[in-house]
Parts: sequence; C-alpha cells; structure tokens
Amino acid sequence: EVQLVESGGGLVQAGKSLTLSCAASGFTTDHYTIGWFRQAPGKEREGVSCVSHPDAMIYTQDSVKGRFIISRDNARERVYLEMIGLKPEDTAVYYCAVDVDDGSNLGPFRMCALSFGMDYWGKGTLVLVSP
Repeated sequence: EVQLVESGGGLVQAGKSLTLSCAASGFTTDHYTIGWFRQAPGKEREGVSCVSHPDAMIYTQDSVKGRFIISRDNARERVYLEMIGLKPEDTAVYYCAVDVDDGSNLGPFRMCALSFGMDYWGKGTLVLVSP
C-alpha cells in the first residue's frame, strides 16, 4: 500500500525558511513522479513542484521558482521541499502526491502544471506565514 506522510509545517515569519518532508513507502515501481501541491484558504489546489524518478526531471511553478527547491533522498524514500523567503501568500496546506504510472521526463509537467495523473495523496501539512 502506497503511503505518503508529510511533516515540517508550522508557523513562520515572512522572509524565513522552512523545509517540508514527505515520507513515501509502498511503491512497486521505480518509475514515478512525486511532488508537492498546496491549497490556500478559499483557493483551488495548485501544483508547486514535482520531480520524476529515476531521471529527476523537475517542474516548479513560476510563482515559487527561485524560492522553493524540491529534492529527493532515494535511500530514505523521502522528498523534500525547501522553502526560502516565505511570503504570507505561501500560507496553505501543502500536500505530497505521487503518480505511480508516469516516471517520464514529462511527468512533472503533467502532474504539477496540468494537475493530471495523481494516484495517491498525503494528508497534508499546514504552513502559516505571518507578515
């Protein structure tokens, strides 16, 4: 059974940094795309950054490019989202999601930009950025 468990959220002041972690387990394939989504209050869920496995192609949303960095630790089966220079508008519940059917180089764009193909979700972790 695929499981995704997010951690690392919390309350932080604007301008500070935070790193989210997603512990992933139960995969039966080495070709997949995994990434981070967020949903702010009153807004639709949006893709933030996604990465394919094994080739590590990355797609990152323009609004966070240069501030948010996705990375993988394959040995520990974890995916991280390092968030630098947080802004109040980054306040949201952040979710980890995986597409276990697409590990291609187009996978991150399909999943994060087009919101297509997500098979499993974590329960989310709340990030609150104060002014």
